[in-house]
Amino acid sequence: MGKKVKKEAEPPPKDVFDPLLIESKTPETVVLMLSSPETEVLTKACDALYKFASKGDENKVTLLGLGALEHLYKLISHEDPIVRRNAIMVFGIMASNHNVKKLLRELDVTNPLISQLAPEEDVVIHEFATLCLAHMAVECTTKVKIFEQGGLEPLIRLLGSPDPDVQKNSLECIYLLVQDFQNRAAISELNVIPPLLELLESEYPVIQLLALQTLEVISKDRETRIILGEKNGLDCLLKILETNELSDLHIKTLAVLGNCLEDVHTLQLIQQTGGLKKLLSLLGVSTVPDIQKNAAKAITKAACDSEIRKILNEEEVEKCLLNLLKTGNDEVKVAASQAISAMCKNVESKCALGLQGIPQLVQLLSSDNEEVKEAAVTALASLTEASHSNASAVAEAEGIEPLVNTLSAQRDGAIANAVTALTNLALQESSRVSIQSHGIMSALVEPLHSTNSQVQSKAAFAVAVFGCDAVARTELRNAGGLGPLVELLHSKNEEVRRNACWAVTVCASDEPTAVELCRLGALDILEEINLSIKRKNKFSEAALEKLLDNNLSQKYSRLGYLSSSNIITDGFYDCGQIKPGAKFLSLEELSMQELTDRRAIIFINAKPQEDLAVEKAQDSPPPISKIGSKEKARKGKGKTEEEKAKEVTDITSKDQEEINLENSLWLPPSDIILMDYINDASKTILPLTTTREQVVALAQFVADRMGGSIERDKLHDFSWELHISEIEFELKCNVVPIGKIKKGTFYHRALLFKVIADRIGIGCSLVRGKYNRAWNEVKLVDDFPKGIAGLLLPPQEYIVDLMFEPGFLIKQGSAKADQYKRI
Repeated sequence: MGKKVKKEAEPPPKDVFDPLLIESKTPETVVLMLSSPETEVLTKACDALYKFASKGDENKVTLLGLGALEHLYKLISHEDPIVRRNAIMVFGIMASNHNVKKLLRELDVTNPLISQLAPEEDVVIHEFATLCLAHMAVECTTKVKIFEQGGLEPLIRLLGSPDPDVQKNSLECIYLLVQDFQNRAAISELNVIPPLLELLESEYPVIQLLALQTLEVISKDRETRIILGEKNGLDCLLKILETNELSDLHIKTLAVLGNCLEDVHTLQLIQQTGGLKKLLSLLGVSTVPDIQKNAAKAITKAACDSEIRKILNEEEVEKCLLNLLKTGNDEVKVAASQAISAMCKNVESKCALGLQGIPQLVQLLSSDNEEVKEAAVTALASLTEASHSNASAVAEAEGIEPLVNTLSAQRDGAIANAVTALTNLALQESSRVSIQSHGIMSALVEPLHSTNSQVQSKAAFAVAVFGCDAVARTELRNAGGLGPLVELLHSKNEEVRRNACWAVTVCASDEPTAVELCRLGALDILEEINLSIKRKNKFSEAALEKLLDNNLSQKYSRLGYLSSSNIITDGFYDCGQIKPGAKFLSLEELSMQELTDRRAIIFINAKPQEDLAVEKAQDSPPPISKIGSKEKARKGKGKTEEEKAKEVTDITSKDQEEINLENSLWLPPSDIILMDYINDASKTILPLTTTREQVVALAQFVADRMGGSIERDKLHDFSWELHISEIEFELKCNVVPIGKIKKGTFYHRALLFKVIADRIGIGCSLVRGKYNRAWNEVKLVDDFPKGIAGLLLPPQEYIVDLMFEPGFLIKQGSAKADQYKRI
């Protein structure tokens, strides 16, 4: 038998490399491995990078710096599903870093990622691809890309994925995408409502919350609300509210329902199914402040529509809102007050809310919380608008004082609405008197200084409302309110300017206030406004006219004309035609000037000195220390005799100073001669039977007191200038009482004629001409022609000759009239 030979093993082919296990502890090496052509190496490298990136943000930055993303970008479309899956996992985990997201946008990874959302792909790929897209969808440009590249449809499809992580990531991405209006409009066509409603029943609260947040956003569109109603979504939402175990979802659920309440069609659907009544009953028993607050906010938004307000009123929403006012939470009170304001546009709701709500709202005006105060006063302003009963209810609830106090609140909205509420109440005389007794005009001074145009406008309007009363005007003047009111005439806001003009028109109803307004520059501002085509209005024109009508000295100086309705009273003075832009000085300021050779100022004052002193004291604000002296004396009880004696001495000395100050107030001297003129004219001229006879007699009376008639060719010899200069020198003053003048020219005689005519009831105007000319115009009815009886003729206008033929009546428009004016 032959010997058996042992066969040796064949060596491996020379071109085959034996398997090599590589162990790397540095990310640099692993990143290099991403360039390997071997599937197994790529798989393990991606897996290692995923674990490394999961450990923290610093590791993500490290991989970014090593250029890992560029390599991974090539691998997300790799033919091997494992390599592709692991690469997308790294992308998903790294995309939370801001710098990584920036590079991913540059690499334009959205399209490759969207392509991985196909149904046949692995669920892990779905999870991390949607995670990456959700991280990137925070940025606006990425939202646009996802939309344009058709990403919405696969994301909506993945809402039905069995994997909760895929559901969550897809839902989060959709939520971010629908923040954009374009995406929101498109998503309703992709049937997103059913899967979202299904996710409301998820066992994962985070998914339920994201679904509600998405529904809240997309339900802002009417089409979505209609679909939500058709898919029984409203029932799903109400069931969540009925389930106490889902209380953490109630706030967001209310937000979705709040959007649905804004649509009449959807609201009617809720009402028909009994859902609205159920919703309001749930709110009535809820004690969770956030739920109460959000419910009230939803009602506020919904109440913008008149039809919706009607439906809410039918369901007695007012009871719910009134109950919310009773809560101890300030945010709930604010929201409830705002809802009340919104519902007030419905007449039935306004009545229902006013009956029980006004006492509660008045109490809230005393809150330390400024936001609560603002919301409450806004509700009161709405409730009292065009409602006599509610305005009376505010007064009965003692709301006037807190409303006036609210004018010094910190928030502009509170101040503006407090003013509105007070002006609403002022339509009733009793309330207006009560408001004035609480110092409304003094309280309005601060709002007039406001920089907020709404507050300015409301405050000026209130001045116009309450300024109809003389006492109120005096209060405003003494409180320094006229200054800021005049400043509002400069406002660029048309409404503020208009209301300020109206307020000036009302305040200028008495002479002291009109004079003060002119001193503050109101006249100049109004003239400037009326020169502007854009800024002038009926109110600015009326304000200027009223201001001048109650400050006749300035009117005559500026316009050179006083009508028959402009009655000259004591204190009037004629300082001549004022130059444009020149300051108009008061009589006191003019009297303090040194004697000059300029034209004399002629003033009118037929009132005894003691009467003037009383009037001056009444126009001045009361001395503060006199008011406080009794109070100080009362507080002095319990002090030593020395302390009391010292206090009495101090008070007495201060009172004496005030008495001296009152005595130092400048008073124009009385014109005794003018008083006699008026008395004589009343006795001799008034008894005459016709106005024509009275005019003629008065003309002769005036001419006799001013130097008699003058021949035309000797007018230049009538030395009236020297006579006036002698009076000025005698008085050591430029201001001359008209009664002192015994040689008067045209403008002296015309002024005296107007003064006496106004006192005895003869209607006449005063017109200033050129070269010291002035004349009076009267309207008289001519005698009936013979043989004609009962014919009513229109009055004719005449110029009264006071110089050449005193008493001669020159028909206006005739050659003689023109000659009289020009001589």
